Amino acid sequence: MLAFANAKINLGLYVTEKRPDGYHNLETVFYPVKINDVIEITDAEETTCEIKGIDIPGSAEDNICLKAFELLKKDFDLPAQKITLLKNIPVGAGLGGGSSDAAFLVKLLNDKFELGLSVPQMEDYARELGADCAFFVSNKPVFAEGKGDEFSDVEVDLSDYRILLVKPPVHVSTADAYSGILPHNSGVSLKELIRLPLKDWKSNLNNDFESTVFLKYPEIAAVKDVLYHEGAIFAAMSGSGSSVFAIFENEVRLPELEKNNKVFYNI
Repeated sequence: MLAFANAKINLGLYVTEKRPDGYHNLETVFYPVKINDVIEITDAEETTCEIKGIDIPGSAEDNICLKAFELLKKDFDLPAQKITLLKNIPVGAGLGGGSSDAAFLVKLLNDKFELGLSVPQMEDYARELGADCAFFVSNKPVFAEGKGDEFSDVEVDLSDYRILLVKPPVHVSTADAYSGILPHNSGVSLKELIRLPLKDWKSNLNNDFESTVFLKYPEIAAVKDVLYHEGAIFAAMSGSGSSVFAIFENEVRLPELEKNNKVFYNI
């Protein structure tokens, strides 16, 4: 069985407070986009994970897909599976690729072995694997708070626009992104700000990680500047990673950015 695990972008991201458990509370809007990994599961003598495509740091034995399989195997009598992951979503780019892979594997196992898990049950399993994993179970735009795993519905539809994403050749670690972050509460929830007209997002929506990441990696800030110079209505870094997305009213091609970066069009 095959699944096409898609990426996400963050429409605004605010770090509101440090939690006693070491995590941070945040506010963001997760929005699914069309950059996909491919996951296949087939019956096997022993459970293994084979990774193709983009290199992922660490060994296949530590991949989150295997962790997702073992998590469900604790509660269900699952036969051994060969998990094949074709990696296309950039790593360390704030796109949630690993989280998506894990969530889609949970859904694949639920379908293949007719486990009968409901959406809330699959979300609970996904939450054990990562803060944003649960988003990919329903895989629709949501306002997220808490660690990024408490969801409420939000009306955001960008289907009439053109979204592109630029991935510079740098990897931003979570530690890099959080270094220097000062949690704050602006007093106005992103859930309200996201309702503003798209033309007003530039002056009202922020990603708090940009302040620290842009200082350390000015080439990422330069990409955002180019996107606005080329007419983007809104541009921002996604998550705590190195990618920058932009929303345009019409189709664009940016060959200059393609020289040193990976550019995804019409996502």
